[in-house]
Amino acid sequence: MEIDKFIKERIKSEYQQIYQQFRVLISKEFPFLKEEMRGGTEKYYGIPVYRYHKIIISVSPTQKGITFAFSEGKKFEDKYALLEGKGNKSLNLRISATEDYSAEILRYYIEQAINLDK
Repeated sequence: MEIDKFIKERIKSEYQQIYQQFRVLISKEFPFLKEEMRGGTEKYYGIPVYRYHKIIISVSPTQKGITFAFSEGKKFEDKYALLEGKGNKSLNLRISATEDYSAEILRYYIEQAINLDK
């Protein structure tokens, strides 16, 4: 699978578990979201995205963790005050340690993303 190859080749080993936990959350609680790769050119690699009707989440590895970008993040309620970014629509959740991963927090943001895409 293309995404498994992406994880192995593009995500630093210390952050792979964060993304694997996210994928388990998606497959168990949001199996209707479509997981696919988007983009990719000779200069830039593609990234995993999650689609309901439209793309609602994209996932990017960084040198310091994993960034989950929520396409309509500016419209979210953010009771955890974890979203960041300066875009007009998208906001990011950055996770840089396995112990910082929270299915509850991600579920909270994912549910909002789905509701805004209905």
